[in-house]
Order: sequence, then structure tokens, then C-alpha cells
Amino acid sequence: MRVLGIESSCDETGVALVDASGDGVPALLAHALHSQISMHQAYGGVVPELASRDHIRRVLPLTREVLASAGLSLADIDVVAYTQGPGLAGALLVGAGVAASLGAALDRPVMGVHHLEGHLLSPFLSEDPPEFPFVALLVSGGHTQLMRVDDVGSYELLGETIDDAAGEAFDKSAKLLGLPYPGGPHLSKLAEQGDPEAFALPRPLLHSGKPDFSFAGLKTAVLTQVRKLEAQPGGITEAQRADLAASTQAAIVEVLVKKALLALKDTGLKRLVVAGGVGANKRLREQLNAACDKRRVRVHYPELHLCTDNGAMIALAAALRLQRDMAALTRGGGFEVRPRWDLSQLNGPAAL
Repeated sequence: MRVLGIESSCDETGVALVDASGDGVPALLAHALHSQISMHQAYGGVVPELASRDHIRRVLPLTREVLASAGLSLADIDVVAYTQGPGLAGALLVGAGVAASLGAALDRPVMGVHHLEGHLLSPFLSEDPPEFPFVALLVSGGHTQLMRVDDVGSYELLGETIDDAAGEAFDKSAKLLGLPYPGGPHLSKLAEQGDPEAFALPRPLLHSGKPDFSFAGLKTAVLTQVRKLEAQPGGITEAQRADLAASTQAAIVEVLVKKALLALKDTGLKRLVVAGGVGANKRLREQLNAACDKRRVRVHYPELHLCTDNGAMIALAAALRLQRDMAALTRGGGFEVRPRWDLSQLNGPAAL
């Protein structure tokens, strides 16, 4: 069973093909990705209409590229999967429309996939795939959640952010520091030159005893500090900018690490999965690896090139679902997108 996956939820167009023959972990045959970063940089953020139009231009050439790389043709595809949500409505409609059209033209079933479930399961494509059950730290864009994962489709929410997500805290703080879009990676790079203890920034809910997050207060503290530094004679220096970036990153990482360890303690599990774009952060990986090593906890990450949005995670999530429940497939050419879609609604093998 070969599954073609199409990702178009925001500012990256991803297409991939996986082979789900048998009961083992599906194998990634090929994938291709186009990022819209250069297009959106001029606006300081994602412009939804431009994102949708670019997906239209990219998705079919990427599909041809993936099939050529795998040495296969459209006729070799058994299932077409697409990101159903959450995401930008117009961007989602592009992937869903292309998937439904391919399904109708090829007489193949089509399957909608939850974007966050794709991230959640993406470490299964790594060289060190996890085993169920595990605690998952999901840090993707506007989402920061801790989940107990017992199997595909069996998820329990342990904690989540009550305001800004970790990714938003990175991006908004970066913007306050005058860094270009996308802010998070630029802040992390600048932080390598700074002192993480230079500024005493807050760690909201760090000692609450609950696995919930809050980063809005941190963002406000960064804003306050930036204004103070800009008001000094000569304005903020590059060294101070680097120190504030390092201190901001240290605060976010400390909260993520402590909350993940709390979730592991509460569940009694000894396996942690980290997924989503923030999961590529070097300092986060170092801190989690050190903390988990002390507690004899196995920690798993997706490969760095699969941390961002991509078609491979969509094809994988669909394949893993289908290995457990073929009833999730649909035919007939219709499709639906869900710009707002809570991951907790997925529980159950036939939730899609």
C-alpha cells in the first residue's frame, strides 16, 4: 500500500510517498518540500492569500518530483492523503482539492489527516523510532501540548498552553528584537552569541505543579526589557541583543523541559517524543537529552529535515491509521477542511 501525502496547511508545500506494506513502520520512499519563507519575508509574516496561490503553483511539480525520485507513476499510488486541518483555510483547500481530484482521476480513496497528528507521529520516520506508549511534547507553531500517546488514535491531553505557544514566544520575541521572519530560528542563532543568564526573565507556571504552559508574560517581559535598552544612550547594542535572545531562549527551554519531565513523572512512562518545529531547537535538545539521560528516559525526535511542516508526516500518519482501520478511507470526490480542529477530537481508530 503506497500512500501519497500532501501538506499545505500554512507556508510550506510538502509532498511525499510512503510504503505501508505489512504491519511494520511505513517506509519513506521519497519526499519534496518547498518553503515560502523568502516570499513572506517582505511582509514580516505569512500572507494567507499569497500562501494559497503559491501552493497551487508548487503542489503538482512537487508531486511529479516525488514520483520520479521513487521511480513510480501515478498509477502506483493506492491512497491519497492530505492535511485536513488545522491551518489556513485557503491553503488547506488547495491540498484537499488536489488530493480529491487525484483520487477521482485515479479511482483511488482519499484520506484527510490532522496536521498535529502528523507532527506527533513524525519521529516514527527517524532512525530511532519510538514505541508505544510515550509522552509527547508537541511544539509546533501556535501549539504547545503534552500528550500521553498509547497508540495511533489513542491520545490523552496532559497539559497545554493557556495563551501563547512556545513557537509564538520565539517568533514574537524575535520580532521585538528586530529580527527578520521567521523569527524563531533567527533568535536561536543569535542566542548562540549571548549569555543566557544576562537577563532575569520570568518562567510562567514553572512551579505550578501542573503540566500547563504560559508564555504571554515572558513576551511582555522581553518587550519591557527591549524598551529599556533602546531608551539608553546609544540604544540597544548588538551584544545586549544577543544576551536578551539567549535569555529568552533559556526561559522558554527551561519551562518546556520541566513540564515534560513533570508529565513523565505523573504518567510513570519512560519514553518521550518531541515533535514540531521547535523540536529542532539545539538548546532544547541538549537540555532534554541531559535531563532524560539522568532519569533513564528514552527521548526521540524527528529528523531535522522533518521537524518543519512536510508531506512525509502526512503520508505516514495516514498509513499508520490505515494499518489499523481501513474504514477511514473515503471515495466520491468530496472533501472537507477544518481550519480549527482540536487534536483531542481524534481519539478512536475511525475518528477521521
